[in-house]
Amino acid sequence: MGKGKAKAKQAKGRMKETAGRVMDDRGTQAEGSGEQLMGKAQESAQRVAERVQKPSAR
Repeated sequence: MGKGKAKAKQAKGRMKETAGRVMDDRGTQAEGSGEQLMGKAQESAQRVAERVQKPSAR
């Protein structure tokens, strides 16, 4: 998964979390929060993978 998809998942999660707050729906709010965390984890994993593939300039 690329950085763009991870960012999109984070944005979708933020929207879901906000919708959950507005509608006072804790399930939707928690689901959105979880999606945000998954997006952040995927973005971090992508960053690590890029660093591993990139030769270090020492």
